Amino acid sequence: MSDVRIGVQLQPQHAGEYGLIRDAVLRAEEAGVDVVFNWDHFYPLTGDPDGYHYECWTMLGAWAEQTERVQIGALVTGGGYRNPDLLADMARTVDHISGGRLILGVGAGWNERDYTEYEYEFGTPGTRLALFKEYLPRIVSRLERLTPRAAGDLPVLVGGGGERKTLRLVAEHANIWHGFGDLETFTHKSGVLERHCADVGRDPAEIARSTGWPGVEQAEEFVAAGASLFTIGTSGPDYDLDEVRAAVAWRDTRG
Repeated sequence: MSDVRIGVQLQPQHAGEYGLIRDAVLRAEEAGVDVVFNWDHFYPLTGDPDGYHYECWTMLGAWAEQTERVQIGALVTGGGYRNPDLLADMARTVDHISGGRLILGVGAGWNERDYTEYEYEFGTPGTRLALFKEYLPRIVSRLERLTPRAAGDLPVLVGGGGERKTLRLVAEHANIWHGFGDLETFTHKSGVLERHCADVGRDPAEIARSTGWPGVEQAEEFVAAGASLFTIGTSGPDYDLDEVRAAVAWRDTRG
């Protein structure tokens, strides 16, 4: 079995009916992906800003029932949208519905319209990150106190690349780090994460490294730099999985 996993982010935008998303989830699982993500936004991020869009966590509950093998999760949930203790309970419940296959992806949030249209306080990058710093340990603590506990390991994924604060939170609380950028950026930030791990007494090998799919030509270089999860994004209405299948085929040639 390969030490590298392939994910797809089915961006819940521009699907005229939910059935298109349900079909894409089925096709993704049949294609052999390891993880199916959505995202936690309230409006499309590309194309028509007022086009069709669907909510993240109710969708994950449906995916938990629909799928059999893949892990599921949000890449990522906005840190300021929900009470953190409630979010932990939602995640634990979806994890049980799925039989222990949820990844709890969280981040500080960034898209202003998501906040202002739904009357959340948008604040500044600093205040959003401060709120995330307060919320993340509350999420982890609540997960440990729920009855019953999560059905699976329920890994916490943190998305972001801020070197002083976000990567420190990854070192303290996360099981998976999702980073962005080219190979040089990914390698540099992985090194920063390892230094934070040393500061907090954490083995950096405990934290899986995740990033976007760079293409077959560069994938092995990212693996050498520590990446073990690659994700390809695709939107409605078509949810084209051709690149996803190419990534799965590459994964399978690695043995």
